Amino acid sequence: NCPLPILRTKKALTGMQSGQVLKVLATDPGAVKDFQSFSRQTGHELLSHAEANKEFTFFMRKK
Repeated sequence: NCPLPILRTKKALTGMQSGQVLKVLATDPGAVKDFQSFSRQTGHELLSHAEANKEFTFFMRKK
């Protein structure tokens, strides 16, 4: 379980305006639970996530 995608997401969201959407790529299967928890804890909306070729794509909307 690697916290790096979450840390990078936090940093990227800091520089964004409310309502903007961030696309995040990760390779760790644990990232799905990590991003669900991150969304609940921060209020940023997890719009969707998908898996293809062992890569996970997440779309987060800044609150």
